[in-house]
Amino acid sequence: MTERYDAIVLGVGGMGSAAVAHLADRGVDVLGLERYDVPHDYGSSHGRSRIFRLAYGEDPAYVPLLRRADELWMELEDEHDEQLLCRTGSIDAGPADSDFVATSARSCEEHDLEHERLSSAELSERYPGYELPDEYEAVFQPDGGFLAPEKCIVAHVDRAHRAGATIRARERVVDWTPTGTDDGVRVETDHDAYEADALVVTAGAWAARFVDELAGVLEPERQVVTWLQPEEPARFQPDRFPVWNLETPDGRYYGFPVHDLPGFKFGRYHHREEIVDPDAFEREPTQADERLLREFAEAYFPAGAGPTMRMESCLFTNTPDEHFVLDTLSDHPQVAIGAGFSGHGFKFASVVGEILADLALEGETDHDVDMFSLDRF
Repeated sequence: MTERYDAIVLGVGGMGSAAVAHLADRGVDVLGLERYDVPHDYGSSHGRSRIFRLAYGEDPAYVPLLRRADELWMELEDEHDEQLLCRTGSIDAGPADSDFVATSARSCEEHDLEHERLSSAELSERYPGYELPDEYEAVFQPDGGFLAPEKCIVAHVDRAHRAGATIRARERVVDWTPTGTDDGVRVETDHDAYEADALVVTAGAWAARFVDELAGVLEPERQVVTWLQPEEPARFQPDRFPVWNLETPDGRYYGFPVHDLPGFKFGRYHHREEIVDPDAFEREPTQADERLLREFAEAYFPAGAGPTMRMESCLFTNTPDEHFVLDTLSDHPQVAIGAGFSGHGFKFASVVGEILADLALEGETDHDVDMFSLDRF
């Protein structure tokens, strides 16, 4: 007989692990299906660190979700008894006329977030690892930091297991079909078939393969980050080097203090703007990748531009407006979608899991997610 569940979650990465945990916590009989390991390094939720920031240059509307995400990360950390979020403060910086810096400051002002406006000289005096051009300015917000993504996934999976969830790794979903307009779903994998009342799709760069409405909306993009050994290591420790986003004439970059691995980590948003097939792209970083990143470090963080220690690739899954998709399917409301996190989603995983559980069980959520509707495309 086909196994039957209350809900199935397709993809158990950053978002899917949180969704499984929130569903299981509500007493739901939930199955999580993951084609790779839990956790794994084929998607968007690996690399030892992901920025967490409350000041938000993308749009002030994200701040309420970030506050709730912060609460949920702290609850998960207390429960898991292992640090998941390291507070370093966050820096959003760029030229004085930068739209990103202006919006970051506005997000703090509109939502009464503690913050400071710093000149380039003031920033360097306080945090000597930063050596930005004289005409640059920064917004400092003390609650920012970085999450340990692999540990966050493990913590959510541990919570889900304690609440009775079933999670199957190395089991690839082949297809799903509705069993009625809103009566349930049947999910077929390369191992078996399962049925459930609701389906949550958190398949990252592969999401459009399972949701026709996302075809032509989501674009998987190759992303590369590097770790360089600082020439002045003391300047790049977590207590002296806040996480950062930096807007430059050549694009926006982001980075972290030294943590867990040798070297300070950074990357360029939309790296070399390579739209790829998530199953067939150059995963091994190249010398061209390294040159692009090293030239940036030499210009903006010269005390950090020592020998290369490590490079990794991952995937962004972008929407046209770079905002998320959090919604149910209009024709099949028993299917909830979390997709298109566009390179800035992991910090929201804890609250996205809560939202997707709401959508799967109730078809709606108390969180304001109107800007993430699928029909905007």
